[in-house]
Amino acid sequence: MNNKIMGITAGRKNSNSEILLKEALLQCQKQGAEIRLVNLRDYHIEDCIGCTTCTKGMSQGKNVGCVLDAKDDKKKIMQAMLAADGVIFSAPTYDLIVCATFLRFAQRSLSYETSFLETIGAIPHKDRVAALIAVGGSTRSWMSMSLESMQAAMFTTDMKVIDMYLATRIPAPAQCLLHDDMIARAGLVGSHIIKAVRTSAKSRTWLGDKDMGWCPNCHSNALVLGEPQWDGLHFPVECQVCGAGGTLEQMENGKWKFVIQDNGLSRDRTTVSGRAKHLEEIKCTQGGFFADSENMKIVREKLKKYANLKIKGIE
Repeated sequence: MNNKIMGITAGRKNSNSEILLKEALLQCQKQGAEIRLVNLRDYHIEDCIGCTTCTKGMSQGKNVGCVLDAKDDKKKIMQAMLAADGVIFSAPTYDLIVCATFLRFAQRSLSYETSFLETIGAIPHKDRVAALIAVGGSTRSWMSMSLESMQAAMFTTDMKVIDMYLATRIPAPAQCLLHDDMIARAGLVGSHIIKAVRTSAKSRTWLGDKDMGWCPNCHSNALVLGEPQWDGLHFPVECQVCGAGGTLEQMENGKWKFVIQDNGLSRDRTTVSGRAKHLEEIKCTQGGFFADSENMKIVREKLKKYANLKIKGIE
């Protein structure tokens, strides 16, 4: 049976993000895969309205889906995406992070949280792989959170990222076509996806650029100072993307590296078990709030001040 590889882009038609994605998909097709391409700009995706219906259901052990699924194309795209063996995403960057078109799609995915749905038996487990291509007009300095913001969308649907490519300094439409090395690197993304899906899940490894990023776990380039989490767990330094915890250590050559502690992957967002810890947090913080009638009473009373406050806007 042919591998099914899906490409999802938030880029403009026939411009850099779509071109690089198509090149990656062509390499997959050359190796016998069945390919499919979705440009999010061709579909209607509603913004997440923050109603918390899906997480309320999760805190009660129920799969309630998303209240917007009947109003747009999100569910249709998700059903095809979750049936694929591998997915390649591409998106442009306009200012530090990827564009709103990608983020709008990504932020509607919480109701598809696989660690929850698998736990309650709503869906079977499926090992998926993903690769990311971020495109921008400047150097990494102005694309500093591009790949990281894309990575953040991979956790809920249990996508193991095996390669990432940051295509820089191509601000004009289709400018990537002047750079044969960019086209070749995009093709390599496709080859890496095929290699990954044809490797057993337990044996899959990072196939992208060696030593990419600060974090040896997810290869992101974003670290933050740690702070106590909801249950008191604390690491001096954390990976902003996968949540790995550890410290910075200086090597003999004077350079610094991020060293993950022994329990530093206990909240690893790239794993089902790690994300399940967040579901515990949701159950404690949100579930606890709605279960406490006295808290609800206090909030309803105090809310009157703000609900009745009318402030003039613009015309």
